[in-house]
Amino acid sequence: MTTAPSPPAEGRGRFQRWVPLISEAALRKLALTSWITQVGIVVTGGAVRLTDSGLGCPDWPHCTEGSLTSTPEMGLHGAIEFGNRLLFFVLAAVATAMLLAVLRTFSSDRPRRDLVVPSVVLLTVIPAQAVIGGITVWTGLNPWVVMFHFLVSAALVGVATVLVRRARRPAAVPPRRIGQPWLERLGLLTLVATAVVVYLGTVVTGSGPHAGDPDAERTGLDVAVVTQVHADAVLVLVGLSIGLYFAARAVGSPGRAARAAAVLLGVEVAQGLVGVVQYRLELPELLVGLHMLGAALLIAAAVDAWYASRWLPATETVR
Repeated sequence: MTTAPSPPAEGRGRFQRWVPLISEAALRKLALTSWITQVGIVVTGGAVRLTDSGLGCPDWPHCTEGSLTSTPEMGLHGAIEFGNRLLFFVLAAVATAMLLAVLRTFSSDRPRRDLVVPSVVLLTVIPAQAVIGGITVWTGLNPWVVMFHFLVSAALVGVATVLVRRARRPAAVPPRRIGQPWLERLGLLTLVATAVVVYLGTVVTGSGPHAGDPDAERTGLDVAVVTQVHADAVLVLVGLSIGLYFAARAVGSPGRAARAAAVLLGVEVAQGLVGVVQYRLELPELLVGLHMLGAALLIAAAVDAWYASRWLPATETVR
């Protein structure tokens, strides 16, 4: 006698009908889109702060009392802040599409279980990040909360970078370790140093101008002192990156290790030049915004250098 299919099987069937199985190339493009949106929200968040629109919507989740959206009376600042809030739905949509596409591969001959964790992290942290953004509004742009808000975005850029790199590996090709423990440790140490540099950069930002609102408080720390500490940390990071590059060359430049370290050094030099110039010119908004973009790219390059010091790239042709 034929038995009726179980509810889980029916659920899987509906999922397969509703969610198309996309190609490996499309999956890689979707991962790249996730990365672009994460970097983009860093830039747009910086634009909110640099235009003094941080409290353009003085409430959350409403923009203002009695209205979810900005009103004409709130002017340009309200429009900028509300526009940035709307980007949450773009990020959430991309992250949802990424996770659904990954889960759909489970019922195919090329399951991508290696993409589950970064996809889940992106989708779950994005709503939490929106709440943190609301807390920054409730606290009147408290600089320490604003710093945390930025650092979470920076971490998501790192997660998206891992997602992109994993997606580039064909499903049928298992990951292979480089097999140089000391090179892996140096790559990890460089990544930790990058995190310290980015954190200190947020402290400098939280202690200087461009608070996001003319009446927002600052940390009260001496800008010159924290800037010097930040600069010293950058020098340590550059030294570690140089060491990572030559260490990779010394063992025959396995995989992308040396190339990724060279890219990281290039980003550090460019970011350092922007940082020096903006400080000399007393922090013009355009250069500060460019420096924030550089911070996101620095995180991505550091994560990529760490990843390249740990894993060999796939040599097979991607389907």
